[in-house]
Amino acid sequence: MRSGAAPSPTAGRRCAPAVGVVLLIALLSGCAVAASSEAKSWLPGPEPGTSEAAPTTVPAARVGKPGRTERVTFIPDQLVLPGNARAEVRPAATVDGQLKVPEEVDHVGWWDGSARAGDPFGSTVIAGHLDSATDGIGFFIRLRRVQVGDVVTLQAGSRRLGYRITKVETVDRQALATDSRAFDQRGDHRLVLITCAGRYRRDRGGYESNLVVTGQPLGLAR
Repeated sequence: MRSGAAPSPTAGRRCAPAVGVVLLIALLSGCAVAASSEAKSWLPGPEPGTSEAAPTTVPAARVGKPGRTERVTFIPDQLVLPGNARAEVRPAATVDGQLKVPEEVDHVGWWDGSARAGDPFGSTVIAGHLDSATDGIGFFIRLRRVQVGDVVTLQAGSRRLGYRITKVETVDRQALATDSRAFDQRGDHRLVLITCAGRYRRDRGGYESNLVVTGQPLGLAR
C-alpha cells in the first residue's frame, strides 16, 4: 500500500468521581445522677466467686483484593497469515494525515492510534504494501488469497490472539477513512488488515482502491 489516510481517533477519558467521607460525631451531654445506697442495693451484681466478664474483642475487618483478570492486551510484533506466512509488525504513526507504514515491503505496520490486540473494543489496524517499484512484491500480496473463515494470528513474544476473518472487501481509496469502519475505535474489538487494490494510477499517485480484511477475535488473548 503506497498511502492511506487515517484519522486520529479521539479517546474519551472517564473521570473517577470524588468520594466524600462524612464523619458524624454525636455529642452526648452527661448529667450527674445521685443514687442512694438503697437504690444501689437493687442493682444486680456478680455472683459470689465470679468476676466481671471481659469485653468481647471484635476481629479486625479483612481488606478485600480485586479479582484477577484473564484479559491480556499487547502490541503485536508478528502477524501470521493462513499457511503460516509470517511478517514482522512495526509501529506506524500518522503523519500529516497519512499512515506511514514500514518502507520494507516484507514488514507491516500496526497503527499506533488503534487498539491493542485483546482490547475489549476498537480496531487493531495493520497495514502493509502490496508491492514496490524498487523492492518488488510485498508481504500483503497474500491478502488477496485470504477468505472468510480463515484464521489470522497476532503475536508478541509468548502472547498470541487468533482472529477469524468475517469480511473481505474493496474500498475506494478516497473513502477508506471517511466511509468505512477501518479506523473506527468504537464497538467490539476486531482486526483490520489493509493493503492496496484495484488499478495502479500513476497520474493519481497510486492504486485507486484498498483491500480491507476484517476479523473477529477467537476468545481472550493468551
